Amino acid sequence: MINSREGSRSFYDKIIAPMIKEKFAEYEERIAVGIAGEGSDCFGFDDFISRDHDFGTGVVLWLTDEDYEAIGEKLSAEYNRIIDSHPGNNLTDRLRERRGVMTINGFYSNILGIDCDLDKCEFSEEDWYTLDHNCLATAVNGVVYRDDLGKFSAFRRMLLDYYPDNIWKIRIVNELHKFSMTLQVNYARCMSRKDTVAARLCHVQGLEAAMQLYFLMKRVYPPYYKWIYRRLEELDNGGKYSALVKRLAESDIDISHWKGEYKANFINISDPIVDSAEQIAEMLVDMLREKGLINSMDPYLERYVGEIEID
Repeated sequence: MINSREGSRSFYDKIIAPMIKEKFAEYEERIAVGIAGEGSDCFGFDDFISRDHDFGTGVVLWLTDEDYEAIGEKLSAEYNRIIDSHPGNNLTDRLRERRGVMTINGFYSNILGIDCDLDKCEFSEEDWYTLDHNCLATAVNGVVYRDDLGKFSAFRRMLLDYYPDNIWKIRIVNELHKFSMTLQVNYARCMSRKDTVAARLCHVQGLEAAMQLYFLMKRVYPPYYKWIYRRLEELDNGGKYSALVKRLAESDIDISHWKGEYKANFINISDPIVDSAEQIAEMLVDMLREKGLINSMDPYLERYVGEIEID
């Protein structure tokens, strides 16, 4: 099966590029083209299941605001004419909004939810703090086929350079606190009280924090939640961390592991959820040490919330 990104490249090379050369030759070197943004196909994760909605051939053509004013409507009309006549294409309105002709500023601003300044090509620390991981992953996914002008790619490179160090550390500290409070503290308390509903909430929130922390350590933006483990597996090359995350996710809430009185400092590794969480914590400590963020080997992650230096 040819994936959408391969099909989109062929569509561009054989049909869209010749159209631009013939009808918009003056702007040929000013039109950035690629496949990026919302949709599993932009991440390369599309399969037969994901093709039951918002699926079809297409690319994105990015223009500056000035060029859009000059040729945006005409270029859109030509592009849509090709799409409508392309065999098998029956695009939903939603997919039409994700593909086709758009401004560079509109693409980034709509995905990130803030007004992007392409000329400055930078964000304030406050902007970085408000940006969502998933939206950042969506803004930099996919493939750029051509960008002679360089404006689209310049902003993309700025995003790919990742968070400023201070924002990176703040996000790490937040996730360390979330992981530790849910899986290293409150999960045991909830299970000792036989409150399996609250324990499941701890389990799920801690699982999410474990994955977010891995992406932070790798300095990669995590995608939308339904693709986050798949991307984690890619980064980990099927290694120990992803295996532990899967084990943590697939472990049941089992009250039989919790008998007797609650002891605050007792780590009940007879419970697979606790055992997996503690092994993940040990691996995170190793990664934090490698990044020069901590010096200790203590697997209790809450202690580092106050130790990691933040400006």
